[in-house]
Amino acid sequence: MLVFEFKAYGKHPQFAAIDDAIRTVQFIRNKCIRFWMDNPKVSKYDLSKQCAILAAEFPFANELNSMARQSAAERAWAAISRFYDNCKKKVSGLKGFPQFQKNNRSVEYKTTGWKLAEDRKSITFTDKKGIGRLKMKGTRDLNFYQPDQIKRVRLVKRADGYYVQFCIQVERQEVIKPTHRTISLDVGLESFYTDSLGDKVENPRFYRTGEKKMKRSQRLVSRKVKGSSNRRKARVKLARIYLKISRQRKDHAVKLARCVITSNDVVVYEDLRIKNLVKNHCLAKSINDAGWYQFRVWLEYFGKVFKRITIAVNPAYTSQECSSCGTVVKKSLSTRTHVCQCGCRLDRDHNAAINILNVGLGTVGHTGTLALDARNALGDSPSTLVGENLPGQDESLIKESPCL
Repeated sequence: MLVFEFKAYGKHPQFAAIDDAIRTVQFIRNKCIRFWMDNPKVSKYDLSKQCAILAAEFPFANELNSMARQSAAERAWAAISRFYDNCKKKVSGLKGFPQFQKNNRSVEYKTTGWKLAEDRKSITFTDKKGIGRLKMKGTRDLNFYQPDQIKRVRLVKRADGYYVQFCIQVERQEVIKPTHRTISLDVGLESFYTDSLGDKVENPRFYRTGEKKMKRSQRLVSRKVKGSSNRRKARVKLARIYLKISRQRKDHAVKLARCVITSNDVVVYEDLRIKNLVKNHCLAKSINDAGWYQFRVWLEYFGKVFKRITIAVNPAYTSQECSSCGTVVKKSLSTRTHVCQCGCRLDRDHNAAINILNVGLGTVGHTGTLALDARNALGDSPSTLVGENLPGQDESLIKESPCL
């Protein structure tokens, strides 16, 4: 499934109609959540039937396309099913009980309620909300795909305007020549990651860079009178700063992950529990700013696209063990150089990256993957199903969290 995004251009009444449609989606979703709270044994199909009842009862809900109403009910069921799954898995802490939504920012149409222009440069929404025809500008070309391949169309509201997203059902596969290289990555805060060859990638720290400007914008918001137009404008400026930081972080993760995957046949990385790592309040902001999880998601995605093997390993004690003799050399956070009695002297992160590589190459296969030996990965081997956990990882906590 590919998602293409275009900037939408229209008039103020059209954008007001989009806001009305977004509010209607939020209303239907919250009503479905309330219906489930009152009737806990309802199913997904019962929520879909509830959409027709709401459309007959509320005229503004009837103005929204029927499939868009069903999409709103599906969002409610996604929150409910996630709560059920967390209860079955006995997830520690809060289980994510479904909450009422207060600030929805998108409306999703399925196969009806919209029509693309022949030149694929504009889209017309045909439901009773009155959105009408919107011009689109973007870097993607929809002419390569048939209209029946477009399964979802979303209208998304952001701080800098409105966007149209197309969910296209197509399998993306790219073929590149094998590089006959294997690499492992040890992520950190001093540098974004250090590989098993000793090369480092600088940590961009986008949040830290824009923090000064962000704090100033936050002060301007607090000085404005609540409910005034000046406060609304100040909030929009602040939201644009946050939006720019998130886009910078995503762009960095996508480009770096693609470069790593296309340059190597096998990539071994740490299976970090970010939720546990951010419990360290001294490092939580820096860990979230680094965006390790987003980088890992794109690594796994490009691994499937380019048919490369990606292996997630348990990072426990990888910074403490010596990569040469295996002796455990305890270190504090301030100790950045690994020095062992065997004569091995390496950078702390470089030593950890080598240990991660050894663990990955010693793993024949992990749960949910094709049982491939890492030696066979140096060629045209199919990629593994990445993202699964190694056996026993759920029982153990990340012991290296203070050392990142």
